[in-house]
Amino acid sequence: MIRRRIVSIWLPRFPIARWERAQAMQPAQPSVPWEEVADGLDPDAPLVLAAQGPHGPVVHAANPSAQAEGAARGMRITDVRALTPMVQVVPADLSGDAEALRRLMLWSRRWCPWSASDGADGIVLDTTGSDHLWGGEAAMLSDMQARLRDLGQEARLAVAPTHGAAWALARYGAAREICGPSALKARLAMLPVAALRLDGATLLTLRRLGLKHIGDLMLIPRATLERRFGRDGRALMTPLRRLDQMTGDLPEPIVSPPPPQRFRVVHRLAEPVMDPQPLLPEPMQMLCAELAAAGQGLRGLRLELYRTDGTTSRFEAGCAQASRDPAHLQNLLTCHFESLDAGFGFDTLSLEALRPEPLAAAQVRLDGGVQADVALATLVDRLTVRLGPDAVQLPDPVESHLPECADRWSPAVRRAGLLAPGGLGGGGLVAPSRDRPVRLLRSPERIEVLYAVPEGPPVRFKWRRKPYLIRRHQGPERIAPEWWRARPGTRLRDYYKVEVEAGERYWLFREGIMGDGRGGEPDWFLHGLFA
Repeated sequence: MIRRRIVSIWLPRFPIARWERAQAMQPAQPSVPWEEVADGLDPDAPLVLAAQGPHGPVVHAANPSAQAEGAARGMRITDVRALTPMVQVVPADLSGDAEALRRLMLWSRRWCPWSASDGADGIVLDTTGSDHLWGGEAAMLSDMQARLRDLGQEARLAVAPTHGAAWALARYGAAREICGPSALKARLAMLPVAALRLDGATLLTLRRLGLKHIGDLMLIPRATLERRFGRDGRALMTPLRRLDQMTGDLPEPIVSPPPPQRFRVVHRLAEPVMDPQPLLPEPMQMLCAELAAAGQGLRGLRLELYRTDGTTSRFEAGCAQASRDPAHLQNLLTCHFESLDAGFGFDTLSLEALRPEPLAAAQVRLDGGVQADVALATLVDRLTVRLGPDAVQLPDPVESHLPECADRWSPAVRRAGLLAPGGLGGGGLVAPSRDRPVRLLRSPERIEVLYAVPEGPPVRFKWRRKPYLIRRHQGPERIAPEWWRARPGTRLRDYYKVEVEAGERYWLFREGIMGDGRGGEPDWFLHGLFA
């Protein structure tokens, strides 16, 4: 008889660790040497993620600094602010956490075929018959913990014959605990009653009755427990039912969701060919037909070419908008054939859809033309393939009136919902309320100026060792610092749009004014260039 082995993975810092990892992966903001602007959130200071509770926002997760100050999950934000007035509060991304846990659950199937999410911060795996592939259960748990640590997640793991026992040992037992069938009941008897996965009201009742450990509950007659906590066999949260599930007297199957549908077409050739490009249309049509039948489109495409000597060539292309147009997708792969090493020929090729998304059928225009959003997405895809994803970028508007902080650039092909309503095609980009230069320098450059009056515009300036004579100017436009974010001593700016003798137009600003009490004489900088 094969005895079941269940692994429970508990991720106690899953929401806050995911937020910290997302913050660390964000592109660094350009440095601002001329102005001491305070950074955004400080991850080392007390910080909590807030979710909406029945009576206002409550703590969903807290970093170690906030926990040291007394913040705990479920506390009201007002109570946390009373303990730590300087605590930083960030809205929790509950839907994002759920999706990330789902992806992590599917990723964990590298250790066994069956896995499922276990609450909002756990994963359960049925590893029956799989541990020998990893050198035993101890080596398998060590590998799990190491790989999760590489993902930035702190994990506690346990393996036991039942789901309830593994869940309890992962949260209330030793690190990476392994429990066999013979020692199951004796080990569970030492755990607190909170390990039974009961609701708060039931746990409070058990503690008031003096039942603090599971062993105390095992000594109570079953009839007494049934009379006290109900006879309804459909109830899932009764102590007796949870105890039977934990000990294995009552089955608790693991419902493993099916993996997402994989769209992949493999085309095996009758004989090796040196140029596989003419053979792409047929498998591409088959792949797009499968996508159309499932109502899906792809955001990424992978082509794998297998040579006769066993070498594999792999190419990938991305799409700014979900697509299943065979001609367009084939054009995205054309440039990869220019430097292809065929060796002794290719005998197999495969096409796989990456990042599939729902895509409904679209009505073709009566004149046979292409919709504007489709044409724009096609242009972004072709430019990205030729120039690279980092060369084709779009701005993400940011809530800031400082010119250098008003937007953040990201690759256009990776922008989900680029052409959705409110995206690029729907006018979602926020246009500046005032005239702004075509090119904004990453960091303003200091210039030497000559002016008639200290509070007026300059007459001449020198930039990069070259003198310029100003013929016309427009301004000033005063931009005050963000007082809620800037450090003491930050000075305001007066911007001028100037036209020099040769016809070029530049964007200059003076940092500070005379007598503002925030420094000496004002400094001048060049911040942008107009067309």
